[in-house]
Amino acid sequence: MAQTAYKTVFGSLEHFEKGQVQPINDDVKHYVFSNCFEIASKAKPYEKVVFGQNQIYVLETLRAEGTSPWFTCAHDEFVLSMDGDVDIHLVKLDGAQVVADENKNGAVLVQGEPRGRRMGWLRIRRGHQAMLPKNSAYQFRAARPAVLVQQTCKGDLSIERWAEICQTR
Repeated sequence: MAQTAYKTVFGSLEHFEKGQVQPINDDVKHYVFSNCFEIASKAKPYEKVVFGQNQIYVLETLRAEGTSPWFTCAHDEFVLSMDGDVDIHLVKLDGAQVVADENKNGAVLVQGEPRGRRMGWLRIRRGHQAMLPKNSAYQFRAARPAVLVQQTCKGDLSIERWAEICQTR
């Protein structure tokens, strides 16, 4: 039995190939495909560009570059480093700055500097994932451009650019 050889090539912000759907016996219009590295290469720092969605749940690509604003959320979020090193600073917010509606989806900006107990910071590198706890402020800091994928719920800061990021033919 002949074995097929596969070569996995992991992309980066500086080197990626535009991907595509290769349908077999089907129409490409039945599928969508986007590339987090390509999206980040065209994004402004810390825009939350949606590139995957399942009902209210989304995957967002962020171009990490410099220091982000402070964000918070009424639910836990997760972030994965796809490329580069990113420091995440965390503050457990005092009651006045938490999201008032506990059912609000997606991240929101913290108004002013976060007030509360500093929880510390962590550094994530390619392949590392971190939890961003609910009712805590988080800030990303990247000395060099990096790519993050955030798992969250679609919210006010989620940007949809489907026509720009998905293969259409």
